[in-house]
Amino acid sequence: MNKKNIKQEFLDFIHRLQDEICTALEVTDGKAKFKEEIWKREGGGGGITRIIENGNVFEKGGVNTSAVHGVLPENMQAYFKTEHKFFFACGISVVLHPFNPMVPTVHANYRYFELYDRAGNIVDCWFGGGADLTPSYVFLEDAVYFHRIHKMACDIYGKQFYPEFKKNCDNYFCNTHRNNEARGIGGIFFDYRKVNANQDAHDLLNFSKSCGNALLEAYLPIVEKNRAIPFTEKNKKWQGIRRGRYVEFNLIHDKGTLFGLRTNGRIESILMSLPPVANWIYDFEPNPNSPEAESLEYFKKGISIEQVEMSCKFPEVEKVL
Repeated sequence: MNKKNIKQEFLDFIHRLQDEICTALEVTDGKAKFKEEIWKREGGGGGITRIIENGNVFEKGGVNTSAVHGVLPENMQAYFKTEHKFFFACGISVVLHPFNPMVPTVHANYRYFELYDRAGNIVDCWFGGGADLTPSYVFLEDAVYFHRIHKMACDIYGKQFYPEFKKNCDNYFCNTHRNNEARGIGGIFFDYRKVNANQDAHDLLNFSKSCGNALLEAYLPIVEKNRAIPFTEKNKKWQGIRRGRYVEFNLIHDKGTLFGLRTNGRIESILMSLPPVANWIYDFEPNPNSPEAESLEYFKKGISIEQVEMSCKFPEVEKVL
């Protein structure tokens, strides 16, 4: 399979996945519907932004696809360490902020990138992406379930991938300015995956598809399990603080946000990942032994491989495994 076919197959994949995710989320929410905006990028390309707001479950969320091309600015050429400046990039980005603090925020992004010489020949290309769960309150069985579904998606292509990409995710989604406090409880993350002796372009494409297709299976059962759990204003306050950490990561560290801002991306689509409400309380510390303090410990130490391998309360996962 040549690289031109890979590019089109990936585009077809992200547009199909966008439709499937939006349809499933509308059914789950039962009230809110996605609002769609088709946009053009000055400089080349555009995208489809779909936003859901003020539903029964989802306070705010977005499922976006984009396919952009043009000339890399000098700072991005330096970032990619390349002398080539003509590029194509496409991807799907999903961010969902539920209303109930007991239902976790989820994020996923899968992308494909090409670089060209002046004659239009492909000189480099790679895949990237991943998914991570960002709860305000950590329920260990939810974290285990989310990780195990993504582990199964990775294991199809090699048992070595999940441990590697889990570690990447833990290292990446980290607020280093907050004493290395994690944004959430992780998932998988990979970047700059290129053709090698063990994986051709078709393998990399199918790997990305496997991971992207796992999102709904990994997330929606958690939503259904937790959506009716009662909560208080204290819980919402803690959710706002954790959302603040989410905002800090996206605006300080997130590569996708920085790439969009540096390549004249559409600002509304770039910042759709931010929650509708967030809190910053000076030097806040949760009460010892409280649910908030217990969750904070998970954000500090993470979810281990051993915990992912533990018995899971979701029987459908046990059947698969």
